[in-house]
Amino acid sequence: MEAGRGMKDRITVFAVFLAGILLSALVITWWRQNQGCTIIMKRLPLAAELADFSSPATNVEDEVRIGEKFATFAGVPSSGGGTWPCFRGANHDNIAADGARLADSWPVEGPPVLWSVELGEGYAGPVVANGCVYLLDYDGRENADALRCFSMDDGREIWRRWYKVHVRRNHGMSRTVPAVSGGYVVTIGPRCHVMCVDSKTGNLKWGIDLEKEWGTSVPMWYTGECPLIEGNQAVIAVGGTALLIGVNLETGKVLWQTPNSKKWQMSHSSVVPMEFGGRKMYVYCALGGIVGVSAEDSDRGAVLWETKEWNHQVVAPAPVPVDGGRLFVTAGYGEGSAMFKVTSEESGGYSVKQMYKLDKKVFACEQHTPVLYKGYLYSILPADAGAARKQLVCMNPDGRIMWTSGSAERFGLGPFMVADNKLIILDDNGMLTMARASEKGYEKLAQSRVLEGKEAWAPMALVDGLLLVRDYGRMKCLDLRAK
Repeated sequence: MEAGRGMKDRITVFAVFLAGILLSALVITWWRQNQGCTIIMKRLPLAAELADFSSPATNVEDEVRIGEKFATFAGVPSSGGGTWPCFRGANHDNIAADGARLADSWPVEGPPVLWSVELGEGYAGPVVANGCVYLLDYDGRENADALRCFSMDDGREIWRRWYKVHVRRNHGMSRTVPAVSGGYVVTIGPRCHVMCVDSKTGNLKWGIDLEKEWGTSVPMWYTGECPLIEGNQAVIAVGGTALLIGVNLETGKVLWQTPNSKKWQMSHSSVVPMEFGGRKMYVYCALGGIVGVSAEDSDRGAVLWETKEWNHQVVAPAPVPVDGGRLFVTAGYGEGSAMFKVTSEESGGYSVKQMYKLDKKVFACEQHTPVLYKGYLYSILPADAGAARKQLVCMNPDGRIMWTSGSAERFGLGPFMVADNKLIILDDNGMLTMARASEKGYEKLAQSRVLEGKEAWAPMALVDGLLLVRDYGRMKCLDLRAK
């Protein structure tokens, strides 16, 4: 009888143990499917990040039907006419040019919050046009890239266009900024799906799967490139069978393409317009080097110059055109910065050479692009910059440091911009700082925590003194206007 009771006890213990395993599996499954929660991931060294992303479980082979689903909601566009139409604003410099005056200080509790909306996990930034806010979100419940259109007045959603695509959480699920112009919105999703829709109605125009149609290799941490609209076309860096392409906004027809004989790949950087010697060109920092491509109608897409002197595994900031054909570039993971100069040759061609290179402890940026304002470059130093890590820094284009913000003022990986002669900086934890944009020294004007979440890394947008900020799962509209 004792042996029978012992066997019964062992069976009971085993049943409890098995039930515990099943319950844990159910909890883990629910947690993975609940995309509304905030998951904070620790940043690993580059080698570990590369190994993690190369895991066979990174992507799921699925049939993606770009723009297949659509819904409308109760929101109504604002009557306001201000715009922030693309990554880094209308002039691609992250400087607000609408002339709106900002307050010189805020209340202790921070600037007024006009509205707030919940988003999917990620770092995608918004754009503004037609009284609407456009943002490429990721809907974890639907497993879908979702272009969402909100009212600038109150944040209510107006419409949504989405398509199912599996994205594994890898430092967030979204990270690119749309481009809106001339009645069109263009997006690039995490797995290189390009979509164009009507900016007012949300009607689908066309879609391109860069990976399947152009042989693009999806970058680690997914796509970081933001699309560029020039006239009637979208300019996309492909990094596959072509290096760059131009696509007609109305039809989706490819109008031109830049050869990619060196097989350079897509980086996280974005294409930037540049003009030198009266000639328009597109500049792109690929994985392989920097290229200048003609933006003139006569030979659009032709390679004008290129250099392999700037070739790193991770390049996220966009190149910054400076006067006199100079081009400033920077990258994280210890790569520092460099200044290049494009020169016209007697033969009619161009050459490019490196003028100087700076150590990461002097001037660099991990994710965001430095701002060139009134002849000076502003940036936030990366976490591996030694004693000056995460500090705001001002430098003249010749490489001379004017000032750093000091050990008491550190900002992390968040975004920064300029408006009304002021620097607006958002740190990792949602602390918003306003400082004087001057080469004379760091002068803090106001500081308040405006977001409660973590990893507030998304580019900001500023329209008529109204600032759009977001963290890992929420976007807010703040009123920075002078009263």
